[in-house]
Amino acid sequence: MARKHSKHDPYVDVDPVDDAPPAIIICWLCGRPTGKTVVWHHPVPKSRGGRDVVPMHPVCQQTLIATFTNAELQRYGTDVEALLAHPAVRKFVDWVANKPVDFNAPPARKQR
Repeated sequence: MARKHSKHDPYVDVDPVDDAPPAIIICWLCGRPTGKTVVWHHPVPKSRGGRDVVPMHPVCQQTLIATFTNAELQRYGTDVEALLAHPAVRKFVDWVANKPVDFNAPPARKQR
């Protein structure tokens, strides 16, 4: 079992109280700060061997899922610039740039 306090200095505060603001998390796709809801998205789908996760807005993740198949997302990998070169994604990112950080919209239909 781990000790709650150091045995050499029993009066050190283990959990110091910081008045620092929480860290700002930036969306991987659109580059805007995230709001209350952060989705941890796998750029390469887990079904295709992806392990890395990136923070995103829910609406940004929904757009990627509606626009690309898992095989396409695997090919793009973590190259966000290649995703932004796609016309549908670029149009979405330009549109969502002026929306509030907690903006949510119904997901687009899959374009297959």
